[in-house]
Amino acid sequence: MANKNVIWCDPETLSKDLKGKTYIVTGANSGVGFETTQQLVKQGAHVVMACRRVEAGEEVAKPFKELKGSYEVMQCDLATLQSVRSFVNSFLSKHNRLDGLVCNAGMVNMDNQPKYTTDGFEITMAVSFFGHFLMTEMLLDTLKNTDSARILLLSSVVHAGNPKNRYEVHLDDLHWKNRKYSNFGAYGEAKVASVQYALELAERLKDTGITSYSIHPGWARSNFGGGGNFLIKIAMTIAKPIFTLLNFSDSSWESAQTSLHCLLSDEAPKHSGKYFSQHSVLYRDKECRKGGWPMKSPNPHANDLDTAKKLVEISRDLVGLKINGAHV
Repeated sequence: MANKNVIWCDPETLSKDLKGKTYIVTGANSGVGFETTQQLVKQGAHVVMACRRVEAGEEVAKPFKELKGSYEVMQCDLATLQSVRSFVNSFLSKHNRLDGLVCNAGMVNMDNQPKYTTDGFEITMAVSFFGHFLMTEMLLDTLKNTDSARILLLSSVVHAGNPKNRYEVHLDDLHWKNRKYSNFGAYGEAKVASVQYALELAERLKDTGITSYSIHPGWARSNFGGGGNFLIKIAMTIAKPIFTLLNFSDSSWESAQTSLHCLLSDEAPKHSGKYFSQHSVLYRDKECRKGGWPMKSPNPHANDLDTAKKLVEISRDLVGLKINGAHV
């Protein structure tokens, strides 16, 4: 049974004919990414499923062959910048339009000991922010050449923190090399960065027709948080059915509603750069728990455009982008 507080996409939005449109969805083989992909294909779109494990994407996508639209699965490991570059170059070799980029994938390092990618990035920040940042910047020209293209960046309720402790992106230590490591601190900062990036994109692209959004999809019943040590896995295994029974969490379909609204509705483009949130009991600020399409983040750091611009400037150097947008 659906939670009574779920905010639903309107039927008109979910019945639009998307024939001829092309979308990219990262992490499309499970959870919110899968439901988003399936709905887009159902409505006639062509969806490029960017998955770390191609075989997993191919397996779950088999039923899509009976739907109106089409799909293809392409390998992309967001933890590796070269993998992101290879994905984008492969996409551009086959496609000349992109109606929507759904930066859906994310992760948190459940071990609470820092892990670093081959590029030297803290892994949670790499997957949840830097990989998507590089992908987005490399695809901007194609997005600009597509009428009314949209960019979605999945954030999380976690980014809000609480009134006594708001997460803040530390521009002087994005890789967690000079401070005590916190796995959920890294996740919270990555999700603040996603909100800031959507804000900066909206400002930078305001005359291009592209719109951007940051999203809290809801507390989805997914495989998120399934890593970590034995005790963490046991705790998650026990907790998930309890949360489901108490109706605290949402199905992946319910959690995909916010993504689909921002991606397809006629209303969303009026609010480019804004934060859209499904309901969530996890907000420490009670007034936010009903969510909102859009709503203002209670974290003032997430709404700081000046810091967002600095983050983008630093990130461009870190991922190897030149001033003119070309990659090296």
